[in-house]
Amino acid sequence: MPSTPRSYDLIVFGDEVPGVLALVAAAREHRRQTRRYPRSLLLFKGSSLEGIGGHLVRGKLAYLDRSSVPPELRRSLGLETFGDPSAIYQEFLQRSGVVRIALDPRKADATLRQMLTEVNAAILSRADIESVLKENHLITGIRLTNGDTYWGKQFVDATVNAELAQYAGAQKLPGFAGLGLANSELPVTLVFETEGITVQKLQQIEYEYLQKYTNRADISAQKTLNIMAGDHSTFVQQLHKSMIDPQGKLRPMFAGVDYIDVRSKALSIAYHAFRGTSLSLEESGAILDNGNIALLSGGRLSWNALLCKVSASEAEAIARADAKPTASILQEFKYVEQWFKTLGATAVSPGSELYIRHAGNVTGFVEPLSGAQMLAGGVPNTEALGTFGYAFDVRGGIAGIEKLANEKGINSDLSFTAPLFNIGIRHALMKVIPNLAVVSPASGFDGYACATGRIVEFNVAVGQGVGIACTLALRSDRQLADITNGEVRKILEKTGQLPKIYGRVDVAASKKLNDFESRIA
Repeated sequence: MPSTPRSYDLIVFGDEVPGVLALVAAAREHRRQTRRYPRSLLLFKGSSLEGIGGHLVRGKLAYLDRSSVPPELRRSLGLETFGDPSAIYQEFLQRSGVVRIALDPRKADATLRQMLTEVNAAILSRADIESVLKENHLITGIRLTNGDTYWGKQFVDATVNAELAQYAGAQKLPGFAGLGLANSELPVTLVFETEGITVQKLQQIEYEYLQKYTNRADISAQKTLNIMAGDHSTFVQQLHKSMIDPQGKLRPMFAGVDYIDVRSKALSIAYHAFRGTSLSLEESGAILDNGNIALLSGGRLSWNALLCKVSASEAEAIARADAKPTASILQEFKYVEQWFKTLGATAVSPGSELYIRHAGNVTGFVEPLSGAQMLAGGVPNTEALGTFGYAFDVRGGIAGIEKLANEKGINSDLSFTAPLFNIGIRHALMKVIPNLAVVSPASGFDGYACATGRIVEFNVAVGQGVGIACTLALRSDRQLADITNGEVRKILEKTGQLPKIYGRVDVAASKKLNDFESRIA
């Protein structure tokens, strides 16, 4: 029996949180303007039985990276610790019970399902694209491998690798091709939860390791450090430095109300001593890095710590394969599980999907956004939809960047203060496919911009704006690429959802990074 094509006003492909909330924002604005919800569909490759919400839910990434705002600016503007996030992100966190940092994947799944139900969105998981149907550069439909076709008017791609955009013919720059390194990519992470180890017990374990590895008279411990560092004396000093603060005191983990920041390499050294491998991503292929730990109910600790090396082509392949861990990553996790059980863990469970930080960027956007533009404050205050601050975080490093810079005679010191920039949507709107937006780390980021632009909190703010733009496009018979930041801003103002705007301009830093980005490519 032939399948029946289905038609929608808006189709979002990929269920990463920014895409889901973009759909919700679109539907709510449509309802406000017309008193009815649009016909909307969330399509994604993963299994809804494992949860809705991409790497935050199926990947169990419970430790949220939040906006960084200088204390003096917070005081002068009366801002909270993380500034003034987008309205829909604040709502999502509040409904999911987030106190400061920790997002329980189970609660996030329930919240997203409820929000989708409230706007009458259709949901279809395990959706693999066979082809994209187009007419006059516009997407008209998505044909799945099961033979079903879903027709739409406006589309949002919320996948880490811009998979829908790729199928629609957008050009993809793999890895960090924009920086001259097409096969270099950020590591992926298999997030895992531990049970049975209390915060106090973990602090005690780490403190004992700190005492051991900083004791220069402990010959066995110093030998372990040398092995970890591959007998590189500079690396040995870096390991020591990570464990001692500038006052010469030990540097233990910091435990907050719902999170822990591991500030030293003591636990990493102990794991790799158990594992028998060096603490080098390049040499070992996987490392247990400083943990970002979220404290969840029932004594669960969620660890963002296990970094696994991938090339650009491997990151793309993993993304296309539903972000499932590879055999080698699962093998490394077995050692992680064994080690944590020696520390007293009663259970160590991995996410069903990997946290893929970045998998290249597609091109052809209305107004691409560079790292230099972020340092210059982002979009003008009069167009801004919000403000976001975050360091150029390339956790695990970009392999080959220093070597390439040296070959070209460029200063590779990029130790900037975290950019604090105003948010717009034009870097997410595709000029070459006018009815498609990409809301993800694969958006129109040039140079170092993706290091900051990959963060969920930022992309949710972009997604809220893109969702409103979808409704504006539908209501005025235009395409997404035609919608301006100013039009979206007026809606946010009218509905009381416009956050405070406080982007910071750093002319010198922006010029320095612009020089680097333009010369290295």
